[in-house]
Amino acid sequence: MIVLDDQISNRRRIAAIAQWYPGAVVSIRAQRPHGIILDSEVPTLLLPMRQPTFVTINYRDFNSVRFLHAAYCIICFRLEQRDADRVPGLLRAVLRLPLYRTKAQRLGKLILWTESSLTHLSH
Repeated sequence: MIVLDDQISNRRRIAAIAQWYPGAVVSIRAQRPHGIILDSEVPTLLLPMRQPTFVTINYRDFNSVRFLHAAYCIICFRLEQRDADRVPGLLRAVLRLPLYRTKAQRLGKLILWTESSLTHLSH
């Protein structure tokens, strides 16, 4: 399951990912349809889901070991909001890499993408 952060979640991006990703693609908003979702609440919303990969461009806030957990993966792209339409293509490229191809390989990782590097932190 791919779960998109609020700031990048829209029907067009969800549909673009769903064209090539075989599992469910949803917005984090589906976990709490009304109200504000704080960054610190994201782990609590991910835990009931089955092996989710959370995708965000909120690099400043999610680039932290405090978000690591064995039950999910976070992929954090260092992009500006104006570049958020790049997320589906970049996500596909990351998920095609041998190191991140399967859920089992991704779980427990915080994957950090910038224009010049791709690294990850592990649980």
